[in-house]
Amino acid sequence: MIVKPQLSKLGLFDAKVPRYTSYPTAPHFSNDVGPSLYADWISGIKPGSSVSLYIHVPFCRRLCWFCACRTQGTQTDNPVIAYVDVLKAELDLLAAQLPEGVTLSRLHWGGGTPTLLNPDLMRELAARILEVVPLGPDAEFSVEIDPNEIDEDRLDALAEAGMNRASIGVQDFDDEIQKTIGRIQSYDTTRKAVDMIRARGISSLNADILYGLPHQTKSRMTESVQKLLSLSPDRVALYGYAHVPWMAKRQQLIPTDALPTPEDRLDLFDTARRLFLWDKYAEIGIDHFATQDDGLTHALNAGRLKRNFQGYTDDQAEVLIGVGASSISRFPQGYAQNAPATSAHTKAIRDGRFSISRGHLFKGQDVLRARLIEALMCDFRIDTAEILRDHNVTAAELQDMYKTANATFDGLLSVSEDGLFIPPEARALTRMIARSFDAYDLSKAGHSSAI
Repeated sequence: MIVKPQLSKLGLFDAKVPRYTSYPTAPHFSNDVGPSLYADWISGIKPGSSVSLYIHVPFCRRLCWFCACRTQGTQTDNPVIAYVDVLKAELDLLAAQLPEGVTLSRLHWGGGTPTLLNPDLMRELAARILEVVPLGPDAEFSVEIDPNEIDEDRLDALAEAGMNRASIGVQDFDDEIQKTIGRIQSYDTTRKAVDMIRARGISSLNADILYGLPHQTKSRMTESVQKLLSLSPDRVALYGYAHVPWMAKRQQLIPTDALPTPEDRLDLFDTARRLFLWDKYAEIGIDHFATQDDGLTHALNAGRLKRNFQGYTDDQAEVLIGVGASSISRFPQGYAQNAPATSAHTKAIRDGRFSISRGHLFKGQDVLRARLIEALMCDFRIDTAEILRDHNVTAAELQDMYKTANATFDGLLSVSEDGLFIPPEARALTRMIARSFDAYDLSKAGHSSAI
């Protein structure tokens, strides 16, 4: 079993590495991809195929200090109403390019706080989306729900529109921690939201909880996780808090001297992990947990687990289209990102063009290395036979990659002709091991702690 001194020697507690929700990661996007190429990619989608759609709503009633998402605060509905009009106009542009018969395998509303839309806006937006791309068989429609910003009428609107999976952010239930991170959300408020969700027949529930927050201890982590488990979520994302005040200025309000050390972060993660496993949740990748009958668990067991910008997914669609400011789309040809600023995005859409400001066109070994990294992040193993079948690479080249990675980690990995395997005791190093297969210069981007 690997112990902390060995993990320290290998650099776990000092490393800053990507989360690898894409490859290459967003800091390596360039202006090689623009509105015209993006439109070509959409037109090239196979008629009758399934795609995923992400809708970004970059508004919150209040800005939580811990959050690094691109969002803005508003106390009135006026900018939200105007933004929904822009979303509908962007959907019109999409409709003009989409081939016939395309349906949705996944529809996700994220933010920000999508649930600050009033019921009428929710209905308008959902109706326009489904006119452009209807839900396919067994489609999943999920919405990020802020328990502080939801009520019966808005949940009725979402349920009527077809929402069948809800996602709630918990972060931590401890009062002192909530005050320190600027996110007041009581257990009772969260419980009420969950009850309202389930009262509408929406049985699938995701929850996010953070480790590495200021003032967190193992006992506080235990109490928060136990409260979360009492809500019986189907999926849990156990994310490490990324303290990046140079990127998210509001994080400067969080006292750095109250943050746990990297070694303590590992203890906090392991404390929560043990509780989820004790409750018979399946361990999904590096930071997710799911009930035994959840789609993520089935995908893991079948070797179909994927990773995208929302984390782990069982979605098999090749295309993910992002709508809204800063949204990122993924195609077999590469990535395309909308203008990050709401104002720039709005201007482009009102001028009748997509707002794509940057992206990445796959080249060289991008697709190969993306799959190698995804395989490690999802399954902790690379299957040589699969890679040789699907990619233009030789067995000798793969073995060289495996051996280089293994040497970096003191021979801790299992390497054979069949592939590379990360043993359970080394899985805290997974993001660092994935970095060994990353051909891009990581010094150009600021990433979060490896643990």
